[in-house]
Parts: sequence; structure tokens; C-alpha cells
Amino acid sequence: MSKMFCYQCEEALKGKGCEVKGVCGKSPEVASLQDLLVYLVKGLALLSQKARTVEVDPGEVPEFITSSLFSTITNANFSEDDFVKRIDRALELREELKTKIENSGKNTSLPDHDVLHWKGSGINSYQAKASSVGILSTPDEDIRSLRELLTYGLKGISAYLTHAQVLGQDDPDIARFIEKALVATIDRSLSAEKLTALVLECGEYGVKTMALLDKANTESYGNPEITSVNIGVEKNPGILISGHDLKDMEELLEQTRGTGVDVYTHSEMLPANYYPAFKKYDHFVGNYGNAWWQQNKEFKSFNGPILMTTNCITPVKEAYKDRLFTTGVAGYPGCEHIPAGPDGKKDFSPLIKKALECQAPEEIETGEIVGGFAHGQVLALADKVVEAVKSGAIKRFFVMAGCDGRMKTRDYYTEFARKLPEDTVILTAGCAKYRYNKLPLGDIGGIPRVLDAGQCNDSYSLVVIAQKLKEVFELNDINELPISYNIAWYEQKAVIVLLALLSLGVKNIKLGPSLPAFLSQNILKVLVDKFQISGINQIDEDLASFIG
Repeated sequence: MSKMFCYQCEEALKGKGCEVKGVCGKSPEVASLQDLLVYLVKGLALLSQKARTVEVDPGEVPEFITSSLFSTITNANFSEDDFVKRIDRALELREELKTKIENSGKNTSLPDHDVLHWKGSGINSYQAKASSVGILSTPDEDIRSLRELLTYGLKGISAYLTHAQVLGQDDPDIARFIEKALVATIDRSLSAEKLTALVLECGEYGVKTMALLDKANTESYGNPEITSVNIGVEKNPGILISGHDLKDMEELLEQTRGTGVDVYTHSEMLPANYYPAFKKYDHFVGNYGNAWWQQNKEFKSFNGPILMTTNCITPVKEAYKDRLFTTGVAGYPGCEHIPAGPDGKKDFSPLIKKALECQAPEEIETGEIVGGFAHGQVLALADKVVEAVKSGAIKRFFVMAGCDGRMKTRDYYTEFARKLPEDTVILTAGCAKYRYNKLPLGDIGGIPRVLDAGQCNDSYSLVVIAQKLKEVFELNDINELPISYNIAWYEQKAVIVLLALLSLGVKNIKLGPSLPAFLSQNILKVLVDKFQISGINQIDEDLASFIG
């Protein structure tokens, strides 16, 4: 009998699922606690829906749902204690909301579902319950596939919504959709057709959520600008910030001002360099390292403390364990966690103290890379881009957004970029860019051949750019544009990006390096028939299929 079952990321063992320990490093104990937390969150969603019908305020439940889903995303949190605390709180919130509904004096009958009545206490009872409510508790393979696809899309939405909420932007409609979709995953009466419709609706809400986060980021920090980012090091001790949270970036820069400590970004925090608001900090000196999966080597050579603001943690090595700090939904056993205070602010003084005890970073590369091509900047260059397309200088754009990963098969994306004709431009967002953003691919009439829009959530920028080009060229269908999609995925935020593209009607997407293990053959066939989605093949074969 397997100790666990998880297949939510691209690294699912043998393309089927992790059954002993996660390839990501997740223990079976953490996996089971995550399964139970997701199950209980579905119950909270059911209660929250009921509360609204009887005009009862669900209170903190909607926010707890999104943060909990976010905490279960791949590589975010490896701490058993954190998930036990979340499960404890989920049970408390469930009983509190049940009581409020029952005391409302209105129609108080609650659905007769185990998720609203099960009681447990302590890690042993939690793990015992998890074995009966995990992924494989849905026997029908196609229904299971759709439920998981929907759940993973909701995890991606929850990640982006949490970032927007931290910056003061929210949309209650998104929270209500999350609740509706979660409840659908425990509704045994729903057919595959209805679940498929919900999956596509999830994509629509993915677009809506990414637009909300884009608004939150740009209203807080300005529109990203074309920026040359230093990838070398300075002589001062430094703090390295990784993950995705720009609010943490702002607070860290403010608190390190005048301390003699420099701040560097890592992996998906690279795009912070593009925002005008952060350029006023003289001690914000550039980016250190590459994609998340190389952190074991790069965190050691950095020498100073590292702040993990969200997911993308790999199993922590002793060489830097005392220097790694987590915050937000991130967590790792034995690493200090920086919580938000009652006012929502965080105290990063432990990192500053640690940095002043450390040597400056070891140099691992030199030079600069250029980014900042979010939709505001690209649309400012629209005339130049359109003219290049009309003149034939640019024949095709390739959207190569998404995630990077450690598997050798991902060398495909580096070689694919190298082999692209010189009259093509790559539009990218997410850490997938690290496979080719340092290649000498040149430019076309001053337009770089790699246009980096930012983080994975900034894939929204690529949608805006595509829609603008469709308007400029007076086309009826987004698929008539000279744009091809070769997407690399790893975790659940990439899932919602994919669903967002499908909801916009984008077809002929290639997805790799392997197709999701959670897609049954029948559900995959639906995606192939409706959207012509496919996996990657040999590079020359794929180039021929894109270019003809």
C-alpha cells in the first residue's frame, strides 16, 4: 500500500504519481495533512455558500480558504506543524460558522455531508482521516481527473488572489467562484460535462484574477519598465529574496535602507527589478542566480540570509539552513518563520542581523539581462512592433511562458529557443525564461528577441499583448495571429495560466516537458479535440508544426 499519492506537479514519479515520498521532497505525512486540509476547505466553502443564502457573514472563511489552498501548492510549505495548525483552525472555523448559521433564525438545515460533521484531534487522527479523503477516494478516473484539474486551477487562482489582497485589491466574485468550484468537487451528482464547463469557467476567473493582481502591482509600484538588471555582485553583505511577493519586497527594502546590507532578487523575484517604485533604493543591486531548482548551490554561495516569500523551496541543505527564513504561506521545518504583525507588517530585523554577520555573496556570473516587457511597456512600443510585423522583420511570436524545473528533458526549451529563426521573438513570463534569457539571441530592429513580461502571473500581460495585436490587425480570432504557444509547466499556477488561455479560445498549445499525470485519457482527448492541445516532440518536428 502506498504511503501517499500526489500527482499535482510535472515531476509526478514515472509520470503517474508520487507514492512513497514526493519528488519535490514532500513527506507522506505532510502530503496526508495537505489532503485533509483541502478536504476541510471544501466543507468551509459549502458552509460559506450556505451562510450567504441566510445572510450570515462568513467572516474570515473566504480568506482562510484561499490562503490554505495556496499553502498546499507545490514547494510552498513542508512543515507538519503548520498544516496541523491550519487543520485545527479549519475545524474551529467550521464549528463557528455552523453555529452562526443555526442562530440566524432562518433556514438552517445543513447539507448531510461528512465534511461538515467529521471530528478529529491531533496529527494521528488527521492522518488517519486523510487516507479516506485524498485524491484516490474518487473511484471514477475521469471524474477524479476533472476534480483535480479544477482543484489545481483553484490553487493557482488562490495564489494570485492572495498576492492581490495583500496589496489591498480584492474581488468578492472570485472568492464566490472558488467556493462554488470547491463545492462542485464534492458533489457526487455532477457529470463530467458539468465539471468540464466549470474547468473552463475556472480559466475565465484565472484571467480575472491575474488582471486584478496586475492592477494591484502596477497601482502599487508603477508599470514595469525596460530594465538592464545586474547579475553580478557588490561588496556589501546581502539578503536574497525569492518567491513572488512584491509586498514583502517593499517592506524588506524599506527596512534594509541605510543598514549597509544589499538586497538581491532570486528566480521569480527577478521582475521586481522592473518596477519604478523599487528603483529608488540604491541598495537594491540586482539579481543573483537562476531558476528555483538551482537554489541548493546558489543559496550556499550567496553567503547571506535568504527570504522565501512563497513557493519554490527545495529541500533545505544544512549549509544554509540557519540562513533561510520563510514568510507568508511558505514554511520549512527548522527554518525561522517571519509572521505578519497585527497591522499586517513584518519585522525583517532577524535577516538584517544575520546578514551583518555574513560575508558578501560569492560571484557566480557577471553582466546584465534585460526585462520589463509587460503589456504597458510593449504597448508603448506598439507602433514599432506592428511595423516590424508588417514589414516582415518579425514573422512570428512564440509564447514560451511557464515554469522551469530540474529534469534534463527541459533542455528542450533552451535548444528550441536556439533553433528559432532569427525573424521570431519569444514572449515569456515565469521562471521558464531562465532556460533562454541569457542566450545571445540578439534583437530585431532594436526589439530584443526575448521579451520578458515578468512572473508567471504576468502571463496576463501576454494575453493583453495578443488581444491588442488582434485588434490592430483587425482579426476575428486570436488564433489568426502569428503567435505560437510552447508552454512549460511545473505546478498549479501554471495550470491556471493554461486554463486561462483555453478560456480565451487559444488553440494548438504545446505543453511540456510531459503532459499532466492527472489528465485521464478521456479528459485529455476532450482537450485535444476541442483545443488541439498536445505534448512536445522532437524540436525540429515541433518547429515544423509551428512554422510550416
